[in-house]
Amino acid sequence: MRIVVKVGTHAIAAKSGRPDYPALRRLVAQLCALRKAGHDVFFVSSGAVAAGVEALGLRARPADVNDVQMCAAVGQARFISEYEKLFEVHGVKIGQVLLTHDDFENRRRSQNVRKSLDHLVRAGIVPIINENDVVADEELKGQTFGDNDWLSFLIAKLVKADVLVLLTTVDGFLDAQGRRIPVVTRLRSVGRLVRTGEKGSLSKGGMDSKLRAVKAAVAAGIDTYIANGRKSVLAPLLGGKSVGTFFPGSAL
Repeated sequence: MRIVVKVGTHAIAAKSGRPDYPALRRLVAQLCALRKAGHDVFFVSSGAVAAGVEALGLRARPADVNDVQMCAAVGQARFISEYEKLFEVHGVKIGQVLLTHDDFENRRRSQNVRKSLDHLVRAGIVPIINENDVVADEELKGQTFGDNDWLSFLIAKLVKADVLVLLTTVDGFLDAQGRRIPVVTRLRSVGRLVRTGEKGSLSKGGMDSKLRAVKAAVAAGIDTYIANGRKSVLAPLLGGKSVGTFFPGSAL
């Protein structure tokens, strides 16, 4: 099975932006378990800009694009260093892949991305994928990957993934009473769901950007989940247990 797992900034970072080490260790252990079970694992990780915000002593994600790029340059090195140490504990090697919108809009480049990702997983390497915020100017153009939600869909579609998992800080989509909805079989029904307000000062995502990615993924026939990245949910999700919100690939 081919699985794309995306984790949002607030699921792996403290409020200051500093990497949340217990959360990172728990997540990496789950990813390695999936790989050792024989799955192809593609990992899309946010958090670089937040780590840069904390390292540079800033109070919040800056508004200026050049400052965001500076935070990304500092934070990306910090995060990838931590990931390398954590994956090494499990005997798993990682490879860093930084992408922009242009890598998907040009067919030749997108196919090169696909071939590179396929080669990495065939070699037993887990790709750690992120937007290349250091050079990206999409926010100036009014474009955004939405804290990597849209990027994770593009990756899932490109590598022909069977499953896309979006890990956040809530247990899934909630009804008006705050109760988790286990399965959404028709996306038209999500209009009554609660917007959780999960987006914070360190990220540019939120539940709206996740819903956009979910709609695109299920339209492409990809089974999609939203679940709490601060819990050990990956094995239970893929084992059929109800621990998040499941959007079947036909939920249109």
